[in-house]
This record gives sequence, C-alpha cells and structure tokens, in this order.
Amino acid sequence: MVVIVLTISVVIASFLYYHFTKYNNYWNKRNVVGPKPTFFFGNIKDAVLRRKPIGHVFKDIYDMYPEEKVVGMFVMRSPELLVRDLDVIKNILIKDFDIFVNRGYEYKKTGFGANLIHGNAETWRLLRSRFSPLFTPGKLKSMMHLLSERGDTFVKYVARVTQLNPEQEVYDMTRKFTQAAIAACVFGIEIDTFNQEHETLRRIDSKIFSVTLSRELELMYPGILMKTGGSLVSTEIIPFFINLVKDVTAQRNGKSTNRKDFMDLILKMREEKHISGLIRKNKDTETGLHLTDEVIAAQVFTFYAAGHETSAATISFILYQLALNPQIQDKVMVEIKEVLKKHDGKMTLQAVLDLSYMGQVFDETLRMYPILSDLKRKSNSTYKIPGTNVTIEKNQLIKIPTLGIHYDEKIYPNPEKFDPERFSPENVAARHSCAYLPFGLGPRNCIGIRFAQLQSRVCMAKLLSQFRVEPSKNTPRQLQYEPRRIVLYPIGGIPLNIIKRH
Repeated sequence: MVVIVLTISVVIASFLYYHFTKYNNYWNKRNVVGPKPTFFFGNIKDAVLRRKPIGHVFKDIYDMYPEEKVVGMFVMRSPELLVRDLDVIKNILIKDFDIFVNRGYEYKKTGFGANLIHGNAETWRLLRSRFSPLFTPGKLKSMMHLLSERGDTFVKYVARVTQLNPEQEVYDMTRKFTQAAIAACVFGIEIDTFNQEHETLRRIDSKIFSVTLSRELELMYPGILMKTGGSLVSTEIIPFFINLVKDVTAQRNGKSTNRKDFMDLILKMREEKHISGLIRKNKDTETGLHLTDEVIAAQVFTFYAAGHETSAATISFILYQLALNPQIQDKVMVEIKEVLKKHDGKMTLQAVLDLSYMGQVFDETLRMYPILSDLKRKSNSTYKIPGTNVTIEKNQLIKIPTLGIHYDEKIYPNPEKFDPERFSPENVAARHSCAYLPFGLGPRNCIGIRFAQLQSRVCMAKLLSQFRVEPSKNTPRQLQYEPRRIVLYPIGGIPLNIIKRH
C-alpha cells in the first residue's frame, strides 16, 4: 500500500512539475532574453504571494534589462513579452493598432463581458462610437455646474470635519467627491456621500478593484474564463448595476431626457435593443450586440469603475505631493487665484482649462503614480517586432510596463523627484510621445481622459482656494502599496493635515 501511495505521489508530482515548466524554454528558443522562471510562479512570485503589486514586479523586470527592446518573461506559466522600447510601443499602440486591438483579458463576448474595458475588438468599436460623444467639449461644458456644485459641497464637508480634526485621510475623503460627481454627471442621480456612509458602494468598490481568484486563473491560463464562462467581475457587482440601471430608467420613465448625459445615451440604446456595424477588415460583414439588461449594466459598471476610484486616487496623490512640496503648492494656489479673478470668480470650463500649471502637476502626479501600472495587449496575427529579430505568434500576450517607463532615468532624470516642470510645453515636445502612458495611447486609450482631468482640477481648485495641505505626524515619507488591489492603492491611505486658509 505504501508503495502504491508513493508511486501515485511521484506521478502527480512529476505531472505538476512538467505542467508548470513545459514552456520554460519558450523564450530561449526564440533568442529573447529574460529572467529565469521559477516553478509555478514564473517571474511574478512577489505578486502572487502578495509581497508587491504586479506593476512593481514588471518594473523590476524592466529595470533588469536596460539595453533590450523586448524581454521574455513568464506570468506564472504563461510566456508573455514585456516591451521596453518606446518606438516598438508606438507601433503596437498606434501604427499597428489593428494587430493589437484586443487587450487580452476578455472573458465573455456577451452580457457583462461586453463592455469597453473587456470587450473584444468589434464590441469595443461599437461601444466606443456610441459613447465618444459623451466627452465632447460641449458635453463637458454642460457638466461644469454639476462638478462645481459637488465641489462646493465637498469644501463644506472638509470644513466641517477638519474643525474636529485637521488630520484627514485624503484618499477616502476625495472618494466622496468623485462618487458624488460621477453619480450626478454620468448617471443623473443624487448621492449624498458627504453626510452618510454608503456601505454598499464601499463594498462594491472593494469587489471591483481587488485581485480575485478569477484574475489569478486568467493569469495562469490566459483565455480560461472565456472557455469556461467564468468572470473577472464579482457576482455581487452584476445585480447591483442592473438594479441601478432599472432605478434610473424608472426615474426617467424609460425615456431619454434633455440632460443628454450618459444615461440618456443608455436609454436611447435600450430603445434600439440591438446595435450593429461593419467589421473593419471585412466591410461586407456586419457585427452586432444585443442590448440586454446585463449588457446595459456592463456599460454603467465601466463608467463608474473608471470614473471615480482612479480620480480619487490621483487627487489624493496630488495632495500628498503638494503637502511635501509647499513651494509647488504655493505656485498652484497663486494660479488658482489669478484664474478665478480673470473669470469673475466663476468655475467655468475655460477657467479650468486655464489652470495650466495645475495641469502640469496633474501630469507629473500620474507619471509618479500611474493608477494602472501596465498596459495589456494581445496580437491577433504573427508579428515581427520592429528593430529586432523577434517574431511573435498569434495570440501572444504583451505587457507595456507604464511604471517602469515613468521611472526610467534615461527618460525622466531623477525620477523620484516630484517636478511639474517635466510637463512644460517645451519639455513635453522634446520627449517621445510614448514616454507618458497613464491613460494608454492610440485608438484604445481611456475614453474619459478629459472628464478625469476636468473632475480632478475642479476638486483641486475648490479645495486649495480655501485650504492648505501639510504633512501630519502620520504622513509617510515613502508610500507602500496594497498588492491585493489591481489599481495603485496606498496601504493605510494618505493622512494629511488640512488647514483653513485665512
């Protein structure tokens, strides 16, 4: 009996060893340099064991090979290509976009998987064309009063809580503003985040942005969720957003209004029940998408997820750096005062656009703290990497390490220093167009870039008009990040003192 058990154990161990090492020579055979993979973990052991966020692991690999254009690595057992060269990145994201249109982590072609983030090429094109009009200058202008009103309410909230204690955790605090702003501007509903804690929203946020077993399985076996019908999204999230759509639809009697906001677009789509378009590579073939309740809810989920947590994080990191760099904060405050005086004290769209130095602060913050620290793409055909002898196969997964690029001393000297002058018009013009990637680049970049910039600047202008931020006794001089989150999230938040200006 002992011999049988021992034999079975050896067979199982041998199978597992073979299973998790069978691709270990994949990059060696293709003469692509890269770190040696370890059993089971590949090259992301620190991420799997929750020692580091995965974007920081990719940065470490990026830093190990300063002379290479591409690096072969293993995301657990899956061979993936990490791209370092900015010209190659430009080809992938722009010039040869049609080959890399897919992000490589879709999990369903219908239902909740049919959204702007996870959708395949044709689904993405259909949805992008429908939602792009939401972020035109005219639409953003019409949102300004909503953002300004939430900004005023936010400042009142800050005044109230800082009377009790000047030290506040700004990440959680700014999230209240962005939740209220997204609710008003995108969904046309009022959420009083400033006077009551919304435990449901907090729980939903946690589910959206946490690393889950499904995500781990997709890393280990790319495409497994598509094959098995699994999901990258928690089952708790789907009914929440379906019910949200139903509630807003009921409030508007099922018809679009003159608000012309996101929900109006949703309601118009809902009336159509089906949207279609010609496939890009075959103009005679039509593709379509049935607009079920789940598909509609998926779009609401996308705009909520991308629209508030990322901006709350960015504003928090801005406040953190302004607290550590008071001379930069003073310059921002002077600009705010001058711009508001020029616009008769009114927070108009043009006034926000005139905050050019604040824009540089915003950009430098996202250089140091890109909320999504890497970009993902998947090839849909064989492709020769320009400037190399490397040819990748169809369905090869690509990683573009945003964090590594943003901290490359050859691109940004002294990268640990917070320096908004890096983003003066002259310095931006002198730099490679792919050296800055917090929103991605090319046709499949973030659709809400303008709204994110607008929302963040309004919040900053309102807050800094009346308050200063300073380090508190609990403010860390070096932030640590939560490895269980898929976005950059500071462990313990960011405590700062918020002081009323006189």
